[in-house]
Amino acid sequence: MRSLSTSRWRYPRLDEIPPQDSEIQLKIQELTNTTLDIQWIPGSAYNDKINVMIAADEMPMAMRVTYTPAIISSIQSGMFWELDPYLDRFPNLSSMNPQHYDNIRVDGKLYGIPQYRDIGRAALIFRKDWLDKLGFDVPKTIEDYYNVSRAMAFDDPDGDGQQNTYGFMLHKSYFSGSAAASTRLAVSLGAPNKWDVDENGKFTPEFEHPVHFELLKMFRRLYEEGALNQDFAAVDESEVLKVFDASRAGLRVGVAGKAGSMQDRVLQTDPNAVFDVEPLTGPMGIRVPGELGNNGFFVFPKSKVKTEEDLLRILAFFDRLLDEDVNTLLLRGIEGKHYEETADGKHQWIDFALFQREVKPYRDMLIHNTNNVKPLIDTPVAEKATRITQENTKYAVPNPALTLSSPTYSERGGELDQLMTDAMIKFVMGNIDEAGYQAEIQKWRSMGGDKIIQEYEAEYAKGSK
Repeated sequence: MRSLSTSRWRYPRLDEIPPQDSEIQLKIQELTNTTLDIQWIPGSAYNDKINVMIAADEMPMAMRVTYTPAIISSIQSGMFWELDPYLDRFPNLSSMNPQHYDNIRVDGKLYGIPQYRDIGRAALIFRKDWLDKLGFDVPKTIEDYYNVSRAMAFDDPDGDGQQNTYGFMLHKSYFSGSAAASTRLAVSLGAPNKWDVDENGKFTPEFEHPVHFELLKMFRRLYEEGALNQDFAAVDESEVLKVFDASRAGLRVGVAGKAGSMQDRVLQTDPNAVFDVEPLTGPMGIRVPGELGNNGFFVFPKSKVKTEEDLLRILAFFDRLLDEDVNTLLLRGIEGKHYEETADGKHQWIDFALFQREVKPYRDMLIHNTNNVKPLIDTPVAEKATRITQENTKYAVPNPALTLSSPTYSERGGELDQLMTDAMIKFVMGNIDEAGYQAEIQKWRSMGGDKIIQEYEAEYAKGSK
């Protein structure tokens, strides 16, 4: 074990609040030769608290933030250390997929260590037993998806003699957010990941791409025929998931890793139900949207980390977290208590509930690498989902505007995003026709969309040069 100098700094975070002398914290401190002073902040108050700490210059030595206009502005003001000159000194940090770092760069420079998360998480989760009974292959085209979803709604896949099932089920956030389900599906079929950029550096939003619009037309067709839940615009995703759990829905585009838990839950309703998971595959092969690759990132304030020596000591701690022994502690807990190793070199849970209570807060608060831990024995569908998630990185389509600066988007992006989300919902529900949808796009452009495009193109040109 490498020896690291002892230091103290705070990590504001959320979730459960373990005691300062918990067994897990003491073990982390022992392995890293570091004393931790952790400040836990409730999730509901987290961003507000961070903003107050920045404004008052009462920040800790290491602080997790998210990629928001306010944080970007703070970074641009010179408040935090730039890390590019130091990263190659740390073998674990420097060996991570560069996309994790590119996704949080500001003006082309790196100022943080990401809480690493898989970049290609999307997959198709579906009821394999229904698909087999109805005589369909895994869908790969818009027409395939239409036929499968319609059959799951009308051809009684559960055999109860009633028309009480769905293929796709939508919800009110289906078309919104950085990882919208509609974007995930559209990308697999050939659409861009939020923004398209051509060889001349010209930007086009996803909702002007023909494949994205064809997908909306498919949903509109299913909605008109009653093959989609008619109240989706007012339904939370959590309510939709209950329908899957009740064995009443069969197609979901979401995080691959959810397949195992969906299978576990549906068995409580239907012991013969079979969920499966496959990569999102379309006419161009496997294609998934590259996502953020992080759940926030740690920055290091110059007002608290005063010397390069202090910074290097802190970065050494973060690098040490990714070594297999500490990484395993964060992802599995303590051997013999939370998990055990099998004869074939895999891990299996002894007490997963205890892990959730004692270890998960630290796993969620610190950084870890899911590729540097022995595999976990799980159900076949869950193990398959893990493999798909790891392989998806090769097929991830980046969002070219992810780290580009747009003052207009910073100021009005939320309002403009909502305008187009509402337009998609209204189109699917038949409240506007194609001409009305195009009129909403023109409204988006006139209210600031054209300006955002211009700003993205200008920033992109700078990076290209």
